[in-house]
Amino acid sequence: MFNFLDIPFLLCALCINFVYPKKYMDKYIQFSGLKFHYTVQGEGKPIILMHGWGCNLSTLASVEKVALESHKVYNVDFPGFGSSQEPDQVWGVEQYTQLIETMIREEKIDNPILLGHSFGGRVGILYASRNKVDKLILVDAAGVKPRRSLKYYFKVYTYKLGKKLMPLIYGKAGAQARIEKMRAKRGSSDYNNASPMMRSILSKVVNEDLKHCMPQIAAPTLLIWGENDTATPISDAKVMERLIPNAGLVSFPGCGHYSFLDNPIQFAAVLRSFLNS
Repeated sequence: MFNFLDIPFLLCALCINFVYPKKYMDKYIQFSGLKFHYTVQGEGKPIILMHGWGCNLSTLASVEKVALESHKVYNVDFPGFGSSQEPDQVWGVEQYTQLIETMIREEKIDNPILLGHSFGGRVGILYASRNKVDKLILVDAAGVKPRRSLKYYFKVYTYKLGKKLMPLIYGKAGAQARIEKMRAKRGSSDYNNASPMMRSILSKVVNEDLKHCMPQIAAPTLLIWGENDTATPISDAKVMERLIPNAGLVSFPGCGHYSFLDNPIQFAAVLRSFLNS
């Protein structure tokens, strides 16, 4: 039975929802048997934000805030990160790109802007090379296969040799702890912090060279880089600037792989200018 005493509380709740609306909408789609999570908020032209390896959509919160000033923002959790399920088989950049293509079709998005940081840049490059996009923004992006030093190959091959020899020397049970210790010593933090499946995926995607896709990108492309980036060095940005027909590079001195966190004010100014041009 309705109680008139509840009216003030109902009005209060309505006012709260009006003045403080929910900031974003959580959305999920199924892709290849996996639950894929992303958020949607804002109004205007659509922009899709794609985070880097080992991160999730919250990493790009400061970028999202700037984009929301003028655009409708889709911020994704790539499978294996955030609230999206981990793939049950080894994916490459192709599968991650097909996922974004599926999301764009289901959302009926036309001619989006793509922004990819680090690994997200790989997906942005492949997507923009075969689909129409309004603009492409690559932030400290991966996509150029890294040059390997002799020291790197020594570490890789001694680890692989150790994995084969240790079970013969210590037995299967005794070898496992030693292999894990050797892996932790030789692997990157991204690799060491990942699950076995995500380690396999990382090993695959990091060795995919996307330079052949870059000349196929027709969209205006902004490259934003930290000049002290050691994960994806500024030399990678210069390769992309040369290979992508309509690309321009903005670099920030003293900034590393997270240029949008290292220099948020200048980053925001550059992003605003490009989005509204």
